Amino acid sequence: MAVAGGLKCLKYLLFVFNFCFWLTGTAVFAIGLWLKVDPQTKNLFEGPDSSYVFYTGAYILIGAGALMMVVGFLGCCGAIQESPWMLGLFFFFLLIIFTVEVAAGIWGFSNQNKVVEDFSNFYIQTYNEYEKTGDENLKKTLQLIQTQLNCCGRKGMVEETNKDSCPEVDTADQLTIKSCPEAIDKVFDSKLLIIGGVGITVGVVMVSVQLLHDKHSSSFHLFLSWRGGKKYH
Repeated sequence: MAVAGGLKCLKYLLFVFNFCFWLTGTAVFAIGLWLKVDPQTKNLFEGPDSSYVFYTGAYILIGAGALMMVVGFLGCCGAIQESPWMLGLFFFFLLIIFTVEVAAGIWGFSNQNKVVEDFSNFYIQTYNEYEKTGDENLKKTLQLIQTQLNCCGRKGMVEETNKDSCPEVDTADQLTIKSCPEAIDKVFDSKLLIIGGVGITVGVVMVSVQLLHDKHSSSFHLFLSWRGGKKYH
């Protein structure tokens, strides 16, 4: 029975996709919580000069991760149990996620300069405030940003005078350490297209798999009905 074999293959393929989707959601949810509770990163959200980019981004990660976990769970259970209502609910949420993802991607591309500007301004404000006060919390925030972006200060490792919050590198490598505003701009330019492309591709693949599953499920049920009717003739 080729139809039954194809349906079974699609069923397990859909389960694998949804399990990966659930794992991804778990990771996104965990990252969002980590950003909120970790002593080093929570400084990004505290204080009057904290950027809304971090504050909003953390809650988006938590919300998106939780929704992805629910959708992945529905997809896994629906695929294995072949539950029409679970798969229908999964497909409904998947379309919502895909629509929001596309909308967020369009917003991100259209507001890229604004996001980069806000991030850079937050960094510069934090750096200037640290130079004035020497606050350890501000230092931890700067160390976190500069270590992740491999950058140093407003001018770069060579020209910067205050390097106590910069990454520790060999003297020869100091020439390659750029300023943080330049590193922020480069990260958004190089990574945004990749992240958006991967997200949209995953969404298209999952929607396509679900459509194929629905199509083959209908064919399989029609085939069984035809066989059952033929028996009684």
